[in-house]
Amino acid sequence: MKETDILVVGAGIAGLTFALKTAHRRPDLNITVLTKTNREESNTRYAQGGVAAVWNFETDSYKKHIADTLDAGDGLCDEDIVEIVVKEGPERVKEIIEWGTRFDKHGAEYDLGREGGHSENRILHYKDFTGWEILRAMLEKANTMPNIHIHDHYFAIDLISQHHLGHVLTRLNTNIECYGAYVLDLATNQIETVLAKMTVVATGGAGQVYRSTTNPVIATGDGIAMAYRMKARLENMEFVQFHPTSLFNPAGENPAFLVSEAVRGFGAILKSKEGEEFMHNYDERKSLAPRDIVARAIDNEMKKRGDEFMCLDCQHLDKEKFMAHFPTIYDKCKSLGIDAFKDFIPVVPAAHYVCGGIKTDEIGATSVKNMYACGECTSSGLHGANRLASNSLLEAMVFAHRIYEDVVEKIDEQTIKKGIPDWNAESTSDPKEMVLITQSIKELKEIMSNYVGIVRSNVRLKRAADRLYLLFRETEQLYMNTTLSPQLIELRNLITIGYLITTSAQMRRESRGLHYTTDFPDKLDWVETLLR
Repeated sequence: MKETDILVVGAGIAGLTFALKTAHRRPDLNITVLTKTNREESNTRYAQGGVAAVWNFETDSYKKHIADTLDAGDGLCDEDIVEIVVKEGPERVKEIIEWGTRFDKHGAEYDLGREGGHSENRILHYKDFTGWEILRAMLEKANTMPNIHIHDHYFAIDLISQHHLGHVLTRLNTNIECYGAYVLDLATNQIETVLAKMTVVATGGAGQVYRSTTNPVIATGDGIAMAYRMKARLENMEFVQFHPTSLFNPAGENPAFLVSEAVRGFGAILKSKEGEEFMHNYDERKSLAPRDIVARAIDNEMKKRGDEFMCLDCQHLDKEKFMAHFPTIYDKCKSLGIDAFKDFIPVVPAAHYVCGGIKTDEIGATSVKNMYACGECTSSGLHGANRLASNSLLEAMVFAHRIYEDVVEKIDEQTIKKGIPDWNAESTSDPKEMVLITQSIKELKEIMSNYVGIVRSNVRLKRAADRLYLLFRETEQLYMNTTLSPQLIELRNLITIGYLITTSAQMRRESRGLHYTTDFPDKLDWVETLLR
Protein backbone atom coordinates (compact mmCIF):
# COMPACT_ATOMS: atom_id res chain seq x y z
CA MET A 1 0.00 0.00 0.00
CA LYS A 2 1.33 3.40 -1.04
CA GLU A 3 0.23 6.86 0.05
CA THR A 4 0.62 10.13 -1.82
CA ASP A 5 -0.87 13.61 -1.54
CA ILE A 6 -2.05 13.68 -5.15
CA LEU A 7 -2.50 10.83 -7.62
CA VAL A 8 -2.50 11.71 -11.34
CA VAL A 9 -3.56 8.90 -13.68
CA GLY A 10 -2.10 9.71 -17.10
CA ALA A 11 1.02 11.54 -18.27
CA GLY A 12 -0.10 13.46 -21.33
CA ILE A 13 -0.50 17.23 -21.64
CA ALA A 14 -3.43 17.33 -19.16
CA GLY A 15 -1.82 15.32 -16.38
CA LEU A 16 1.62 16.91 -16.75
CA THR A 17 0.31 20.49 -16.90
CA PHE A 18 -1.50 19.92 -13.60
CA ALA A 19 1.48 18.18 -12.01
CA LEU A 20 3.99 20.85 -13.05
CA LYS A 21 1.91 23.75 -11.81
CA THR A 22 1.03 22.08 -8.52
CA ALA A 23 4.61 20.94 -7.87
CA HIS A 24 5.92 24.46 -8.43
CA ARG A 25 3.34 26.11 -6.18
CA ARG A 26 3.45 23.44 -3.45
CA PRO A 27 6.91 21.81 -3.28
CA ASP A 28 5.81 20.20 0.00
CA LEU A 29 3.27 17.98 -1.74
CA ASN A 30 4.05 14.50 -3.05
CA ILE A 31 2.63 14.15 -6.58
CA THR A 32 2.47 10.65 -8.08
CA VAL A 33 1.91 10.35 -11.83
CA LEU A 34 1.08 6.95 -13.33
CA THR A 35 1.40 5.92 -16.97
CA LYS A 36 0.60 2.45 -18.22
CA THR A 37 3.46 2.32 -20.73
CA ASN A 38 6.37 4.76 -20.75
CA ARG A 39 6.07 8.47 -20.11
CA GLU A 40 6.76 9.43 -23.73
CA GLU A 41 3.71 7.52 -25.01
CA SER A 42 0.33 9.24 -24.87
CA ASN A 43 -2.34 10.68 -27.17
CA THR A 44 -0.58 14.02 -26.78
CA ARG A 45 2.49 12.72 -28.57
CA TYR A 46 0.46 11.99 -31.73
CA ALA A 47 -1.15 15.44 -32.01
CA GLN A 48 0.05 16.78 -35.36
CA GLY A 49 -1.86 19.95 -36.10
CA GLY A 50 -1.22 22.19 -33.10
CA VAL A 51 -2.94 24.39 -30.53
CA ALA A 52 -5.74 26.77 -31.45
CA ALA A 53 -5.45 30.12 -29.66
CA VAL A 54 -6.19 33.72 -30.52
CA TRP A 55 -2.72 35.14 -31.10
CA ASN A 56 -2.93 37.88 -33.73
CA PHE A 57 -5.51 40.34 -32.40
CA GLU A 58 -5.22 42.50 -35.54
CA THR A 59 -7.00 39.86 -37.62
CA ASP A 60 -8.46 37.50 -35.00
CA SER A 61 -10.53 37.87 -31.82
CA TYR A 62 -11.98 35.89 -28.95
CA LYS A 63 -15.40 36.48 -30.47
CA LYS A 64 -14.40 34.73 -33.71
CA HIS A 65 -12.83 31.73 -31.94
CA ILE A 66 -15.89 31.39 -29.71
CA ALA A 67 -18.20 31.56 -32.74
CA ASP A 68 -16.19 28.92 -34.61
CA THR A 69 -16.26 26.58 -31.58
CA LEU A 70 -20.00 27.00 -31.08
CA ASP A 71 -20.67 26.43 -34.78
CA ALA A 72 -18.66 23.19 -34.79
CA GLY A 73 -20.36 22.01 -31.57
CA ASP A 74 -23.76 22.15 -33.32
CA GLY A 75 -25.78 23.60 -30.46
CA LEU A 76 -24.52 21.44 -27.60
CA CYS A 77 -21.54 23.46 -26.33
CA ASP A 78 -21.71 25.12 -22.93
CA GLU A 79 -21.21 28.76 -23.95
CA ASP A 80 -19.71 29.75 -20.59
CA ILE A 81 -17.12 26.97 -20.86
CA VAL A 82 -16.29 27.94 -24.44
CA GLU A 83 -15.66 31.52 -23.34
CA ILE A 84 -13.44 30.35 -20.46
CA VAL A 85 -11.27 28.15 -22.68
CA VAL A 86 -10.93 30.66 -25.52
CA LYS A 87 -10.11 33.62 -23.29
CA GLU A 88 -7.75 31.78 -20.90
CA GLY A 89 -6.12 29.72 -23.64
CA PRO A 90 -3.49 32.19 -24.89
CA GLU A 91 -2.06 32.59 -21.38
CA ARG A 92 -1.72 28.80 -21.03
CA VAL A 93 0.09 28.66 -24.39
CA LYS A 94 2.49 31.37 -23.25
CA GLU A 95 3.30 29.26 -20.19
CA ILE A 96 4.29 26.18 -22.17
CA ILE A 97 6.45 28.40 -24.39
CA GLU A 98 8.18 29.57 -21.20
CA TRP A 99 8.66 25.89 -20.28
CA GLY A 100 10.58 25.39 -23.50
CA THR A 101 8.00 24.44 -26.12
CA ARG A 102 9.00 25.59 -29.59
CA PHE A 103 6.45 26.69 -32.20
CA ASP A 104 7.31 27.43 -35.83
CA LYS A 105 7.98 31.05 -36.75
CA HIS A 106 8.33 33.27 -39.80
CA GLY A 107 11.06 35.60 -38.61
CA ALA A 108 9.97 36.98 -35.24
CA GLU A 109 6.28 36.10 -35.71
CA TYR A 110 4.66 32.74 -35.11
CA ASP A 111 3.54 30.84 -38.21
CA LEU A 112 -0.18 30.51 -37.55
CA GLY A 113 -1.91 27.70 -39.43
CA ARG A 114 -5.56 27.18 -40.25
CA GLU A 115 -7.74 24.07 -40.04
CA GLY A 116 -11.30 23.08 -40.82
CA GLY A 117 -13.99 25.13 -39.11
CA HIS A 118 -11.64 28.02 -38.24
CA SER A 119 -12.39 31.43 -39.72
CA GLU A 120 -8.84 32.70 -39.13
CA ASN A 121 -5.27 31.43 -38.97
CA ARG A 122 -4.75 30.72 -35.26
CA ILE A 123 -3.05 27.30 -34.98
CA LEU A 124 0.38 27.37 -33.32
CA HIS A 125 2.38 24.32 -34.40
CA TYR A 126 5.79 22.69 -34.52
CA LYS A 127 6.09 21.21 -38.00
CA ASP A 128 3.65 18.27 -38.04
CA PHE A 129 4.45 16.80 -34.63
CA THR A 130 3.34 19.52 -32.24
CA GLY A 131 2.23 17.14 -29.51
CA TRP A 132 5.63 15.46 -29.43
CA GLU A 133 7.31 18.84 -28.97
CA ILE A 134 4.98 19.91 -26.14
CA LEU A 135 5.47 16.60 -24.35
CA ARG A 136 9.26 16.84 -24.74
CA ALA A 137 9.34 20.24 -23.05
CA MET A 138 6.99 19.16 -20.24
CA LEU A 139 8.91 15.98 -19.43
CA GLU A 140 12.19 17.86 -19.34
CA LYS A 141 10.67 20.32 -16.88
CA ALA A 142 9.12 17.52 -14.81
CA ASN A 143 12.57 15.96 -14.44
CA THR A 144 13.65 19.10 -12.57
CA MET A 145 10.80 18.86 -10.02
CA PRO A 146 11.80 16.59 -7.09
CA ASN A 147 8.23 16.22 -5.80
CA ILE A 148 6.86 14.83 -9.09
CA HIS A 149 7.24 11.04 -9.21
CA ILE A 150 6.37 9.55 -12.60
CA HIS A 151 5.89 5.77 -12.55
CA ASP A 152 6.13 4.02 -15.92
CA HIS A 153 4.32 0.75 -16.61
CA TYR A 154 1.76 1.21 -13.82
CA PHE A 155 -1.70 0.22 -15.08
CA ALA A 156 -4.71 1.59 -13.17
CA ILE A 157 -7.33 -1.14 -12.71
CA ASP A 158 -10.05 0.64 -10.73
CA LEU A 159 -10.62 3.87 -8.85
CA ILE A 160 -11.28 3.26 -5.16
CA SER A 161 -14.53 4.42 -3.54
CA GLN A 162 -16.93 3.39 -0.76
CA HIS A 163 -17.85 0.44 -2.98
CA HIS A 164 -14.57 -1.21 -1.98
CA LEU A 165 -15.56 -0.79 1.67
CA GLY A 166 -18.70 -2.83 1.10
CA HIS A 167 -21.17 -0.01 0.42
CA VAL A 168 -23.68 -0.30 -2.43
CA LEU A 169 -23.48 2.76 -4.70
CA THR A 170 -25.80 3.93 -7.46
CA ARG A 171 -25.70 6.88 -9.84
CA LEU A 172 -28.23 8.61 -7.58
CA ASN A 173 -25.65 8.85 -4.78
CA THR A 174 -24.35 12.37 -4.28
CA ASN A 175 -21.72 11.48 -1.68
CA ILE A 176 -19.39 9.15 -3.65
CA GLU A 177 -15.74 9.71 -2.73
CA CYS A 178 -12.49 8.75 -4.45
CA TYR A 179 -9.64 7.43 -2.28
CA GLY A 180 -7.08 6.52 -4.96
CA ALA A 181 -6.68 3.53 -7.26
CA TYR A 182 -5.77 -0.13 -7.49
CA VAL A 183 -2.79 -0.36 -9.83
CA LEU A 184 -1.03 -3.23 -11.62
CA ASP A 185 2.76 -2.82 -11.50
CA LEU A 186 3.77 -4.42 -14.80
CA ALA A 187 7.39 -4.83 -13.68
CA THR A 188 6.48 -7.05 -10.73
CA ASN A 189 3.00 -8.15 -11.86
CA GLN A 190 1.75 -7.18 -8.39
CA ILE A 191 -1.43 -5.21 -7.72
CA GLU A 192 -0.79 -2.24 -5.45
CA THR A 193 -3.16 0.01 -3.53
CA VAL A 194 -2.29 3.68 -4.11
CA LEU A 195 -4.14 6.02 -1.73
CA ALA A 196 -4.33 9.78 -2.22
CA LYS A 197 -5.99 12.83 -0.76
CA MET A 198 -7.02 13.90 -4.25
CA THR A 199 -7.04 12.12 -7.62
CA VAL A 200 -6.84 13.61 -11.11
CA VAL A 201 -7.93 11.41 -14.03
CA ALA A 202 -6.17 12.37 -17.27
CA THR A 203 -6.15 9.11 -19.19
CA GLY A 204 -6.85 10.35 -22.72
CA GLY A 205 -9.04 8.86 -25.41
CA ALA A 206 -10.65 5.59 -26.48
CA GLY A 207 -10.08 5.31 -30.24
CA GLN A 208 -8.96 1.68 -30.00
CA VAL A 209 -12.61 0.65 -29.63
CA TYR A 210 -12.68 0.92 -33.45
CA ARG A 211 -10.86 -1.13 -36.08
CA SER A 212 -9.27 1.92 -37.71
CA THR A 213 -8.10 4.76 -35.47
CA THR A 214 -5.41 7.41 -35.38
CA ASN A 215 -5.05 6.83 -31.62
CA PRO A 216 -2.08 4.89 -30.22
CA VAL A 217 -2.68 1.35 -28.96
CA ILE A 218 -2.86 2.62 -25.37
CA ALA A 219 -6.04 4.66 -26.05
CA THR A 220 -8.50 2.20 -24.55
CA GLY A 221 -10.76 4.52 -22.56
CA ASP A 222 -9.46 3.36 -19.17
CA GLY A 223 -10.32 6.52 -17.24
CA ILE A 224 -13.85 6.77 -18.61
CA ALA A 225 -14.51 3.08 -17.92
CA MET A 226 -13.16 3.30 -14.36
CA ALA A 227 -15.25 6.41 -13.67
CA TYR A 228 -18.36 4.67 -15.03
CA ARG A 229 -17.80 1.68 -12.75
CA MET A 230 -17.51 3.94 -9.71
CA LYS A 231 -20.83 5.59 -10.70
CA ALA A 232 -19.40 8.97 -11.71
CA ARG A 233 -21.52 11.07 -14.05
CA LEU A 234 -20.76 10.75 -17.78
CA GLU A 235 -22.32 12.37 -20.85
CA ASN A 236 -22.24 12.71 -24.67
CA MET A 237 -20.52 9.39 -25.37
CA GLU A 238 -22.33 9.07 -28.70
CA PHE A 239 -20.21 11.85 -30.19
CA VAL A 240 -17.14 10.10 -31.59
CA GLN A 241 -15.13 12.18 -34.02
CA PHE A 242 -13.81 10.42 -37.10
CA HIS A 243 -10.87 12.28 -38.58
CA PRO A 244 -11.63 12.66 -42.30
CA THR A 245 -8.10 12.03 -43.53
CA SER A 246 -6.09 9.11 -42.20
CA LEU A 247 -3.65 7.66 -44.73
CA PHE A 248 -5.12 4.68 -46.60
CA ASN A 249 -2.76 1.74 -46.25
CA PRO A 250 -4.00 -1.47 -47.92
CA ALA A 251 -1.65 -3.50 -45.71
CA GLY A 252 -3.42 -2.21 -42.58
CA GLU A 253 -1.81 -0.26 -39.76
CA ASN A 254 -2.58 0.33 -36.09
CA PRO A 255 -2.70 3.16 -35.37
CA ALA A 256 -3.72 4.56 -38.73
CA PHE A 257 -1.38 7.33 -39.84
CA LEU A 258 -2.95 10.77 -39.57
CA VAL A 259 -2.74 13.24 -42.44
CA SER A 260 -3.24 16.41 -40.43
CA GLU A 261 -6.16 18.73 -41.11
CA ALA A 262 -3.50 21.42 -41.36
CA VAL A 263 -2.63 19.98 -44.79
CA ARG A 264 -6.06 21.11 -46.01
CA GLY A 265 -5.56 24.38 -44.16
CA PHE A 266 -2.33 24.71 -46.17
CA GLY A 267 -4.35 24.42 -49.40
CA ALA A 268 -4.73 20.69 -50.18
CA ILE A 269 -8.02 19.80 -51.90
CA LEU A 270 -10.18 16.72 -51.42
CA LYS A 271 -10.88 14.90 -54.69
CA SER A 272 -11.99 11.54 -56.05
CA LYS A 273 -9.49 9.11 -57.59
CA GLU A 274 -10.48 10.61 -60.96
CA GLY A 275 -9.55 14.09 -59.77
CA GLU A 276 -13.09 15.41 -59.26
CA GLU A 277 -13.72 17.81 -56.39
CA PHE A 278 -16.80 16.95 -54.33
CA MET A 279 -16.86 18.94 -51.07
CA HIS A 280 -18.74 21.83 -52.69
CA ASN A 281 -21.75 19.47 -52.81
CA TYR A 282 -21.76 19.24 -49.01
CA ASP A 283 -20.64 22.59 -47.57
CA GLU A 284 -19.71 26.05 -48.84
CA ARG A 285 -16.45 25.82 -46.89
CA LYS A 286 -15.48 22.86 -49.08
CA SER A 287 -12.36 21.03 -47.84
CA LEU A 288 -12.20 23.26 -44.75
CA ALA A 289 -15.65 22.40 -43.39
CA PRO A 290 -15.80 21.00 -39.82
CA ARG A 291 -14.71 17.39 -39.37
CA ASP A 292 -18.16 15.84 -38.96
CA ILE A 293 -19.25 17.22 -42.33
CA VAL A 294 -16.05 16.25 -44.14
CA ALA A 295 -15.93 12.73 -42.66
CA ARG A 296 -19.56 12.02 -43.65
CA ALA A 297 -18.94 13.46 -47.12
CA ILE A 298 -15.93 11.18 -47.69
CA ASP A 299 -17.83 8.18 -46.31
CA ASN A 300 -20.76 8.93 -48.64
CA GLU A 301 -18.54 9.41 -51.70
CA MET A 302 -16.73 6.12 -51.01
CA LYS A 303 -20.02 4.24 -50.77
CA LYS A 304 -21.56 6.00 -53.77
CA ARG A 305 -18.53 5.40 -56.01
CA GLY A 306 -17.60 1.99 -54.59
CA ASP A 307 -14.07 3.22 -53.81
CA GLU A 308 -11.88 2.26 -50.87
CA PHE A 309 -10.59 5.81 -50.40
CA MET A 310 -10.81 9.43 -51.48
CA CYS A 311 -7.78 11.61 -52.22
CA LEU A 312 -5.93 14.74 -51.14
CA ASP A 313 -4.41 16.76 -53.96
CA CYS A 314 -1.23 18.59 -52.84
CA GLN A 315 0.42 18.87 -56.26
CA HIS A 316 -0.25 22.60 -56.64
CA LEU A 317 1.30 23.53 -53.26
CA ASP A 318 4.73 25.05 -52.62
CA LYS A 319 6.96 21.99 -52.24
CA GLU A 320 9.65 23.60 -50.11
CA LYS A 321 7.18 25.08 -47.64
CA PHE A 322 5.14 21.88 -47.56
CA MET A 323 8.17 19.74 -46.71
CA ALA A 324 9.24 22.21 -44.00
CA HIS A 325 5.77 22.18 -42.43
CA PHE A 326 4.87 18.50 -42.92
CA PRO A 327 8.10 16.47 -42.96
CA THR A 328 6.62 13.46 -41.18
CA ILE A 329 3.61 13.26 -43.50
CA TYR A 330 5.78 13.66 -46.62
CA ASP A 331 8.24 10.97 -45.48
CA LYS A 332 5.43 8.56 -44.52
CA CYS A 333 3.81 8.93 -47.94
CA LYS A 334 7.17 8.38 -49.65
CA SER A 335 7.68 5.18 -47.63
CA LEU A 336 4.50 3.82 -49.26
CA GLY A 337 5.55 4.93 -52.73
CA ILE A 338 3.41 8.07 -52.75
CA ASP A 339 5.01 11.35 -53.87
CA ALA A 340 2.69 14.10 -52.64
CA PHE A 341 3.76 16.33 -55.56
CA LYS A 342 3.19 13.74 -58.26
CA ASP A 343 0.45 11.56 -56.78
CA PHE A 344 -2.80 12.03 -54.91
CA ILE A 345 -2.62 11.03 -51.22
CA PRO A 346 -5.25 8.31 -50.56
CA VAL A 347 -7.26 9.03 -47.39
CA VAL A 348 -10.09 7.47 -45.38
CA PRO A 349 -11.88 8.50 -42.16
CA ALA A 350 -10.64 6.92 -38.91
CA ALA A 351 -11.81 7.16 -35.28
CA HIS A 352 -9.96 10.07 -33.74
CA TYR A 353 -11.50 11.74 -30.69
CA VAL A 354 -14.25 11.09 -28.14
CA CYS A 355 -16.12 14.31 -27.39
CA GLY A 356 -17.98 12.84 -24.43
CA GLY A 357 -16.66 11.35 -21.22
CA ILE A 358 -16.51 12.11 -17.50
CA LYS A 359 -18.72 15.13 -16.82
CA THR A 360 -16.77 18.00 -15.27
CA ASP A 361 -17.64 21.52 -14.17
CA GLU A 362 -15.87 24.84 -14.73
CA ILE A 363 -12.99 23.87 -12.39
CA GLY A 364 -12.57 20.32 -13.67
CA ALA A 365 -14.35 18.71 -10.70
CA THR A 366 -16.37 15.54 -11.29
CA SER A 367 -19.51 14.31 -9.54
CA VAL A 368 -17.21 12.31 -7.22
CA LYS A 369 -15.69 14.08 -4.22
CA ASN A 370 -11.89 14.56 -4.33
CA MET A 371 -11.73 13.44 -7.99
CA TYR A 372 -11.01 15.77 -10.88
CA ALA A 373 -10.59 15.01 -14.58
CA CYS A 374 -9.20 16.82 -17.60
CA GLY A 375 -8.30 16.16 -21.22
CA GLU A 376 -9.98 13.83 -23.69
CA CYS A 377 -11.45 11.56 -21.01
CA THR A 378 -13.83 14.38 -20.02
CA SER A 379 -16.94 16.10 -21.23
CA SER A 380 -16.20 19.66 -20.14
CA GLY A 381 -18.84 21.36 -22.28
CA LEU A 382 -16.31 22.78 -24.75
CA HIS A 383 -16.84 20.46 -27.71
CA GLY A 384 -20.58 19.81 -27.69
CA ALA A 385 -21.55 17.53 -30.57
CA ASN A 386 -18.28 17.96 -32.48
CA ARG A 387 -14.79 19.17 -31.56
CA LEU A 388 -13.29 22.10 -33.45
CA ALA A 389 -9.83 21.15 -34.73
CA SER A 390 -6.89 21.86 -32.37
CA ASN A 391 -9.12 22.86 -29.44
CA SER A 392 -8.24 19.70 -27.50
CA LEU A 393 -4.71 20.57 -26.37
CA LEU A 394 -6.01 23.99 -25.37
CA GLU A 395 -8.85 22.47 -23.32
CA ALA A 396 -6.43 20.15 -21.51
CA MET A 397 -4.16 23.01 -20.45
CA VAL A 398 -6.96 25.35 -19.38
CA PHE A 399 -8.69 22.79 -17.16
CA ALA A 400 -5.44 21.39 -15.78
CA HIS A 401 -4.68 24.95 -14.64
CA ARG A 402 -8.15 25.39 -13.11
CA ILE A 403 -7.89 22.06 -11.28
CA TYR A 404 -4.47 23.06 -9.95
CA GLU A 405 -5.89 26.33 -8.58
CA ASP A 406 -8.69 24.49 -6.78
CA VAL A 407 -6.54 21.63 -5.47
CA VAL A 408 -3.83 23.78 -3.87
CA GLU A 409 -6.54 25.70 -1.99
CA LYS A 410 -8.37 22.62 -0.68
CA ILE A 411 -5.85 19.82 -0.26
CA ASP A 412 -4.77 20.77 3.26
CA GLU A 413 -8.31 20.04 4.42
CA GLN A 414 -8.15 16.46 3.10
CA THR A 415 -6.81 13.28 4.67
CA ILE A 416 -5.95 9.86 3.28
CA LYS A 417 -8.69 7.29 3.85
CA LYS A 418 -7.80 4.50 6.25
CA GLY A 419 -9.01 0.91 6.22
CA ILE A 420 -8.95 0.38 2.45
CA PRO A 421 -8.56 -3.36 1.75
CA ASP A 422 -5.86 -4.73 -0.52
CA TRP A 423 -6.87 -6.10 -3.89
CA ASN A 424 -8.36 -9.59 -3.58
CA ALA A 425 -7.00 -11.96 -6.24
CA GLU A 426 -7.94 -15.21 -4.50
CA SER A 427 -9.30 -18.08 -6.63
CA THR A 428 -7.92 -16.63 -9.86
CA SER A 429 -5.51 -18.42 -12.20
CA ASP A 430 -3.44 -17.64 -15.26
CA PRO A 431 -5.41 -17.65 -18.53
CA LYS A 432 -5.18 -20.99 -20.34
CA GLU A 433 -5.75 -19.42 -23.77
CA MET A 434 -4.93 -15.80 -24.61
CA VAL A 435 -7.00 -16.21 -27.79
CA LEU A 436 -10.11 -15.77 -25.63
CA ILE A 437 -8.97 -12.18 -25.01
CA THR A 438 -7.43 -11.29 -28.37
CA GLN A 439 -10.39 -12.64 -30.36
CA SER A 440 -12.87 -10.72 -28.21
CA ILE A 441 -10.96 -7.49 -28.90
CA LYS A 442 -11.16 -8.19 -32.65
CA GLU A 443 -14.90 -8.90 -32.38
CA LEU A 444 -15.46 -5.69 -30.43
CA LYS A 445 -13.66 -3.57 -33.03
CA GLU A 446 -15.65 -5.17 -35.86
CA ILE A 447 -18.95 -4.60 -34.06
CA MET A 448 -18.22 -0.94 -33.37
CA SER A 449 -16.83 -0.22 -36.83
CA ASN A 450 -19.68 -1.90 -38.71
CA TYR A 451 -22.62 -0.84 -36.58
CA VAL A 452 -21.65 2.28 -34.57
CA GLY A 453 -19.51 4.20 -37.04
CA ILE A 454 -19.98 7.41 -39.01
CA VAL A 455 -23.53 6.49 -40.15
CA ARG A 456 -25.84 4.63 -37.75
CA SER A 457 -29.36 3.19 -37.66
CA ASN A 458 -31.70 1.65 -35.11
CA VAL A 459 -31.10 -1.84 -36.50
CA ARG A 460 -27.31 -1.45 -36.44
CA LEU A 461 -27.30 -0.07 -32.91
CA LYS A 462 -29.60 -2.86 -31.63
CA ARG A 463 -27.36 -5.48 -33.22
CA ALA A 464 -24.29 -3.85 -31.66
CA ALA A 465 -25.91 -3.71 -28.21
CA ASP A 466 -26.92 -7.39 -28.34
CA ARG A 467 -23.45 -8.57 -29.36
CA LEU A 468 -21.71 -6.30 -26.88
CA TYR A 469 -23.78 -7.80 -24.08
CA LEU A 470 -22.57 -11.29 -24.99
CA LEU A 471 -18.96 -10.07 -25.03
CA PHE A 472 -19.50 -8.35 -21.68
CA ARG A 473 -20.78 -11.54 -20.02
CA GLU A 474 -17.89 -13.61 -21.38
CA THR A 475 -15.32 -11.01 -20.34
CA GLU A 476 -16.71 -10.58 -16.82
CA GLN A 477 -16.45 -14.34 -16.36
CA LEU A 478 -12.81 -14.18 -17.42
CA TYR A 479 -12.22 -11.18 -15.16
CA MET A 480 -13.60 -12.95 -12.10
CA ASN A 481 -11.58 -16.12 -12.60
CA THR A 482 -8.37 -15.08 -14.35
CA THR A 483 -5.18 -13.42 -13.18
CA LEU A 484 -5.26 -9.83 -14.41
CA SER A 485 -3.20 -8.77 -17.41
CA PRO A 486 -3.06 -5.49 -19.38
CA GLN A 487 -4.89 -7.18 -22.25
CA LEU A 488 -7.76 -8.34 -20.05
CA ILE A 489 -8.08 -4.96 -18.31
CA GLU A 490 -8.11 -3.15 -21.67
CA LEU A 491 -10.67 -5.56 -23.12
CA ARG A 492 -12.96 -4.95 -20.15
CA ASN A 493 -12.58 -1.19 -20.49
CA LEU A 494 -13.08 -1.22 -24.27
CA ILE A 495 -16.31 -3.22 -23.94
CA THR A 496 -17.54 -0.64 -21.41
CA ILE A 497 -16.67 2.17 -23.85
CA GLY A 498 -18.43 0.37 -26.71
CA TYR A 499 -21.52 -0.09 -24.54
CA LEU A 500 -21.54 3.58 -23.52
CA ILE A 501 -21.18 4.83 -27.10
CA THR A 502 -23.87 2.46 -28.39
CA THR A 503 -26.48 3.06 -25.68
CA SER A 504 -25.92 6.81 -25.81
CA ALA A 505 -26.43 6.71 -29.58
CA GLN A 506 -29.65 4.73 -29.11
CA MET A 507 -31.01 7.40 -26.78
CA ARG A 508 -30.31 10.33 -29.12
CA ARG A 509 -33.24 10.28 -31.53
CA GLU A 510 -31.92 12.93 -33.89
CA SER A 511 -28.87 13.58 -36.08
CA ARG A 512 -26.54 16.19 -34.64
CA GLY A 513 -22.82 16.84 -35.03
CA LEU A 514 -20.90 13.58 -35.00
CA HIS A 515 -24.00 11.43 -34.45
CA TYR A 516 -25.84 10.68 -37.69
CA THR A 517 -28.63 8.10 -37.86
CA THR A 518 -30.66 7.20 -40.94
CA ASP A 519 -33.78 6.68 -38.79
CA PHE A 520 -33.72 10.25 -37.42
CA PRO A 521 -31.85 12.27 -40.09
CA ASP A 522 -33.07 15.66 -38.87
CA LYS A 523 -31.81 17.80 -36.02
CA LEU A 524 -34.36 18.42 -33.28
CA ASP A 525 -35.15 21.85 -31.96
CA TRP A 526 -35.23 20.94 -28.27
CA VAL A 527 -36.91 24.18 -27.21
CA GLU A 528 -39.77 23.57 -29.66
CA THR A 529 -40.02 19.94 -28.59
CA LEU A 530 -40.30 20.88 -24.90
CA LEU A 531 -42.93 23.54 -25.62
CA ARG A 532 -45.21 21.16 -27.53
